[in-house]
Amino acid sequence: MKTAVVVAIAIAVLSGSLAAQEKKKVPKDSVRVSVPGCTKGYIFTAARRTEDQPGSADIPEGMHLRMNGPKKLIEEIKAHEGSMIVLSGLMKKGQYGPPGIGIGGGVRISPGPTGGGSMSNTPNTAPQNFIDVEGWSQGTGECSSR
Repeated sequence: MKTAVVVAIAIAVLSGSLAAQEKKKVPKDSVRVSVPGCTKGYIFTAARRTEDQPGSADIPEGMHLRMNGPKKLIEEIKAHEGSMIVLSGLMKKGQYGPPGIGIGGGVRISPGPTGGGSMSNTPNTAPQNFIDVEGWSQGTGECSSR
C-alpha cells in the first residue's frame, strides 16, 4: 500500500515538473529564435553563426536587439556581459531581415532620407528590433570590446 502511494506522489511530482518546462505557444505573427551573441545592458548584439552555434534564424551579424523579459532573467544575462551567450526567445516575423523590399538579385529598395535640403531634428535611425527573452545558455568564444 505504501509503495502505491509513493509511486503516485512520484508521478505527480514528475508530471508537474515536465509541464513547467513546456514552452509557451508561439503567436501567429512571431517566431521562436535562438541567436548567439553578446550583451551590453539591455542590448543584445548578434554574432556570426558558427557550426557549433548555428542559431535558428537568419539574423545578420551585428544586428542589435532590445531584450524584453522578466527582470530576474535579464539580470542573469547582464551578469555574463563580455561572454558569448545564446539567447532564445520570440521575435515578430519579418523584424530581423534587412530593411526595405527585396526586388531580386540581392537588390533592396528602402526609404532614404527626406530631401529638401532642410535641417531636421529627427535622426535617420533604423527601427528598434525586439526579442522577448525566454532563456539563454552559455556560448563559446569571446565578445569584442568595441
